[in-house]
Amino acid sequence: MITLLLSACSSRRKTVYTPPRTPGNTTVNKPAPEVKRNPEYKKNNERVQKENQPVASTTTVTSYTVASYIDRFKAIAVKEMNLYGIPASITLAQGLQESGFGNGELARYANNHFGIKCTSDWTGRSYYKDDDKVDDCFRVYSNPEESYRDHSEFLKRKRYAMLFELDKNDYVGWAYGLKQCGYATNPKYPELLINTIKKYGLDQYDRPEGEVQKIRREDRVLAEINQNSANPQKDTIVKAQPVVKVHTVSTGDTLYNISKRYGLTVEELKALNNMNDNNIKIGQQLIIAK
Repeated sequence: MITLLLSACSSRRKTVYTPPRTPGNTTVNKPAPEVKRNPEYKKNNERVQKENQPVASTTTVTSYTVASYIDRFKAIAVKEMNLYGIPASITLAQGLQESGFGNGELARYANNHFGIKCTSDWTGRSYYKDDDKVDDCFRVYSNPEESYRDHSEFLKRKRYAMLFELDKNDYVGWAYGLKQCGYATNPKYPELLINTIKKYGLDQYDRPEGEVQKIRREDRVLAEINQNSANPQKDTIVKAQPVVKVHTVSTGDTLYNISKRYGLTVEELKALNNMNDNNIKIGQQLIIAK
């Protein structure tokens, strides 16, 4: 009896019920719906590729290595840094990532090294490639230098204005600031940039700037951002009364750089505000003119 019971239990454990394959319980993998593409976009891309093929076949564009890409574009990145304050290391790291160090389709045929898409105000040529959606529109440039310059111009927008108040060698601040301002959706984007910079030593191309240089560069770039904006953002000079101008203290401000920004001496600034020492705090409003 015991032997029979054990044999029966063993048989039950090994038995697996398989339902019959009928139309009601059979999963059928349906083919994905065919994506409808605009045939004009294909013709456009072929035309752009043909126009840029002589450029793409030169030794300065094709078959980049990471080292040759950096060597080719480091001077351009430094030039943009000195003009606008974007760390050269950040520009190079973004270029390396976005362009596949110069070997990606957009870089080869559209001279687009940063994946910048068309916007409503873009009047240049376009190149169509799947990205967030089918046949996304990307900008086409005559040469890579135009792409690097447009990258700087693209960042000169209200949403990125706070970044230009950072030191031009603060690549860590820029990396996290770009993510904070919505430049990329990847939550690891800052770490990707920082790791690229460290891996290839890109911070060697960054340069510090003096306090006066920083103030002048900030004022110039922020003025350009305000001018480019359809709805200029209020700057830190506001009118408390029709005849009095004030400055609201923000992070990094000192009496020295505030006084230099408005053509005052530190003593004059202290006198305007009845101050006995140099202590200021964020949010404090200082009179800078009467």
